[in-house]
Amino acid sequence: MTLDALKSANRVMGIKQVSKAVKRGDAENVFLADDADVRVTEPLMKLCEEHSVPVEHAVTMADLGHACGIEVGAAAAAVLKQPIC
Repeated sequence: MTLDALKSANRVMGIKQVSKAVKRGDAENVFLADDADVRVTEPLMKLCEEHSVPVEHAVTMADLGHACGIEVGAAAAAVLKQPIC
C-alpha cells in the first residue's frame, strides 16, 4: 500500500489514535514516519507485529502529514478496514 492510499481512505492519524485502532482490530495498514522518534514509534511497531498489521514506512513526518491532508507532520497513520455491510 502506498501513501496515496491515505488521501482517499478512511484513516486515523497520530500514535494514540493509530494504537487504539490496532488494538480494536480496525487498522488494515499502518504507516510510520522514518524521521519520527524511535521511542514513540517502536511500541506501535511491536503492537502491529502482535496484531499482524502490516507496517509501511514514510520518508518523513511531513510527507505522511501531507498524504493525510494535514498541514503538520504525522508520526503515524492507519488506513481503517472497510465496514462489512
